[in-house]
Amino acid sequence: MKKTLRFFAIALLSAASLAQAGAQDKSEAQAPLQPGDLQPAERKAHSESDQDRVTSHPVATERHPRYLLRPTDVLQINFPISPEYDQSVTVQPDGYVNLRGVGDLYVAGKSVPELIEALKKTYQQFLHEPIINVELKDFEKPYFIAGGEFGHPGKFELRGDTTVAEAVAIAGGFTDKAKHSEVVLFHRAPNGWAEAKRLDVKQMLANKDLSEDVHLRPGDLIYVPKNTLSKLRQFIPNTGLGMTIP
Repeated sequence: MKKTLRFFAIALLSAASLAQAGAQDKSEAQAPLQPGDLQPAERKAHSESDQDRVTSHPVATERHPRYLLRPTDVLQINFPISPEYDQSVTVQPDGYVNLRGVGDLYVAGKSVPELIEALKKTYQQFLHEPIINVELKDFEKPYFIAGGEFGHPGKFELRGDTTVAEAVAIAGGFTDKAKHSEVVLFHRAPNGWAEAKRLDVKQMLANKDLSEDVHLRPGDLIYVPKNTLSKLRQFIPNTGLGMTIP
């Protein structure tokens, strides 16, 4: 009888131990992985998959960006209810304007709506819910720059919607040294950097297909490099024998 009771006791203890071990294994299996639990290669793959999920959504860009104020711009600021603060100011080379009653305010890089909000916050110090109107009286006219192998390189006013092919005509066309299969268009970005795009204008004109002709933005630079033949000519002696170069 004692042996039988001892056998049942041992069996019960064994079953309890197995159940506890199984519950622990299940909880460990369901616990989320921590970075320290992964090997270096697994940790890298895990972080890359998380990054892919974060960057899978495209960032929206502004389709029609507003004009941003810059030095030499002239602003007319009007206060319909408090006309004693009406003033005409010019953006200084350091980006500040001197405002009546409040002093200097940095405005370079702001759009007109952003400037109005900044003025309201500034004048709220002593005006109750001020109404402010801002008119851009004078500003730098939109332009593009044509550099390299153009007939008339330089800075040109950008009037209306202008494409690269039209800009080439405005700048006097290509010279005979131009490599117009590798025209480079530099777009000026708000932070000062520029993005470059290479265009095969030669192919576009030869195929009479301007569907890929790029529209210019204010401040764009179009650069046309020299072709290989014109680079080699300076190293070829002129013997006066009428030699032609294939």
